[in-house]
Amino acid sequence: MSPIDDIIIRIERALDLDSEGQLVASVISKKVAAGSTHVLIDIPVGPSAKVRTHAAAEKLSHHLIATGKAFDLCVETIITDGNQPVGRGIGPALEAHDVLAVLRNQKNAPQDLSERSLQLAARLLNMAKAETVEEGLSEGLNDLSACYQQAKTTLISGQAYDKFVELCEAQGGFHEPGYADFTKTLYAQEAGIVSYFNNRFIAKLASLAGAPNAPLAGINMHVRLGDKVEKGQALLTLHAQAQGELEYALQFYYSHPEAIQINKEIL
Repeated sequence: MSPIDDIIIRIERALDLDSEGQLVASVISKKVAAGSTHVLIDIPVGPSAKVRTHAAAEKLSHHLIATGKAFDLCVETIITDGNQPVGRGIGPALEAHDVLAVLRNQKNAPQDLSERSLQLAARLLNMAKAETVEEGLSEGLNDLSACYQQAKTTLISGQAYDKFVELCEAQGGFHEPGYADFTKTLYAQEAGIVSYFNNRFIAKLASLAGAPNAPLAGINMHVRLGDKVEKGQALLTLHAQAQGELEYALQFYYSHPEAIQINKEIL
């Protein structure tokens, strides 16, 4: 299953199919093939996310856990907010910049990415203490607070960054991610409150800019849901490695003004 998964996904994407069974098989088969014993799966939920409702997330969670158990995998899921992208970057290099900012404890690091990472790390640390699948599923939350503090201490102390660099060196060396040659910043056309992101449109926009095949391409988001913006304030910056791809992305953005919605502030 795992070796042909990417081929199946490409076919599904072209046909605009989104099979739950294929999703479960795709995720679990890759974990089995990699020799995993404990698996934590983040399920973002939102109106424009892959999973639209909490009920659908619960159903998917049940299938993932049950399928994993059949392969002696300790599988847990966490249902999170999928109403907007996590972090600022969308695309390999831009996401890497976000990750490095968090690991290096930089003041400008995206705090939502930092917090999501700590929550997931805490759950993984907790799961790793379980001796059996049953313990991981039924008793895994007993020491979550202590695991969260352990993860936070590891991050703040710099140990997380040191281990990250060590892992990179073991796989060929650490290289600072670069930036694309072609960029275009897009601005708010009116003042108001950022009220909605269409994640599917934003993902398509990043794809048209060249991501992920062009590693430096993608989007850098400058606003979050609930932010108050002024007319002319930067909303996002497109990054592309070719002028043509930047133009394609711009055409798509201008033809889909609903990708980011700004409601006029009620005085």
